[in-house]
Amino acid sequence: MGLFNLLFGQKGFTHGIHPPYHKDTADKPIRRLPFPPQLVLPLDQHIGKPAIPLVVKGQEVVRGEPIAKADGNFSVPLHAPATGRIAGIELMPTPKGPKTNAILIDVYEGSTQEVLWEQPRDMSELSPQEIIQAIQDSGMVGLGGAAFPSHMKLAIPEDKQVDTLIVNGCECEPYLTCDHRIMLEHPKALLRGIRYAMRATGTEKAIIGIEDNKMDAVELLKSHLSNGSPVEVKAVETKYPQGSEKMLIKSALDREVPTGGLPADVGVVVNNVGTLAGLGDLLPKGRGLIERVITVAGPGIAKPANYLVPLGTPIRYILDYVGYEGARTEFILGGPMMGPAVSALDTPITKGTSGLLVLNEPSIEDESHKIWPCIRCARCVSACPMHLNPSMLGQLAAKRKYEEMAEDYHLTDCFECGCCSYVCPSNIPLVQYFRIAKAINREQAA
Repeated sequence: MGLFNLLFGQKGFTHGIHPPYHKDTADKPIRRLPFPPQLVLPLDQHIGKPAIPLVVKGQEVVRGEPIAKADGNFSVPLHAPATGRIAGIELMPTPKGPKTNAILIDVYEGSTQEVLWEQPRDMSELSPQEIIQAIQDSGMVGLGGAAFPSHMKLAIPEDKQVDTLIVNGCECEPYLTCDHRIMLEHPKALLRGIRYAMRATGTEKAIIGIEDNKMDAVELLKSHLSNGSPVEVKAVETKYPQGSEKMLIKSALDREVPTGGLPADVGVVVNNVGTLAGLGDLLPKGRGLIERVITVAGPGIAKPANYLVPLGTPIRYILDYVGYEGARTEFILGGPMMGPAVSALDTPITKGTSGLLVLNEPSIEDESHKIWPCIRCARCVSACPMHLNPSMLGQLAAKRKYEEMAEDYHLTDCFECGCCSYVCPSNIPLVQYFRIAKAINREQAA
């Protein structure tokens, strides 16, 4: 049990790590990034079926206009982040790796870029089902990185009952501070979004969980709550991966999600603060998600800060604007623990991108990065927040015993937080092994 929990008598999850946090942009207000000459908008910016284009090459669109519709319940629409002309629908690089179909928009340089498409609504008149539909119409997904369609997350299955909405304001990844700034700068939008989510899910109370290295956000949000409010702000221990759903549920409510289970199995639904603040802003106006706040940071950045970025902005444009320095560099979309590394500078910012991290790695090929055999030190076992045995899983992966990993060693419980890889003195890329094993098992099951 951590010192925080001993001092304050609170429950928390065991294991985890304390990496250097590098939250140097936490005191930098959100700034708007200028519009690039062209936006690249992948049709699969969410988990589920890609959106279906509504536009054709040469068509003019205005900022906020729907340009792709949802393909069924497990999909969300796409809206134009800028006024311009459709340049085409082409295969383009994405944060996921393989090229996918994307709508290209040539941005009109002389446009004021006002939002010209919206359908304001009275949220107080909507039923829970209508709120869910409004959320899908907005194109909102989980902005914490998972990009899970928000309307599906808030649509509680009929055989489940939830009593608590947990609002994830932990932001435990190093470098990232965009959620921190949203809590400080947009508390009213966040609290509105929480009320909408509570009505949609029928939850009786909400807990905003924030790591205790962000006490300014804790105190500010508390100041916006009245006595007797069903919304509570709770400071939790600063520890990675505190922002994981299962870890935060344990820390905030002392409930444990069963193996293979979901938060709804213990009466909880979890949403990110950025997601709910976005809903609080977009739903009354009847607008779609067209931009998001990201943290741009790292030793390779001259002007690190939190930027409000139009979706579809290429990495190359952001780097030119913030003053990218360095030659041998690694680009990470998100945080360093779980974010994917990308090489193509044409890769765009998508709905699930929480940050652009630029790391200068002058020693990337030296001996310190060589992979050595496992020495059975058990550091990975002590670090794993899911209490798995990453060492054994890694050895089974090397022998390609993927089914045994899942059946006997609970591979599916791994959410790829990276704690095991971080502490491994042999530099074994355990998380990459686990991702490969999961992918192969999914293919075989299909």
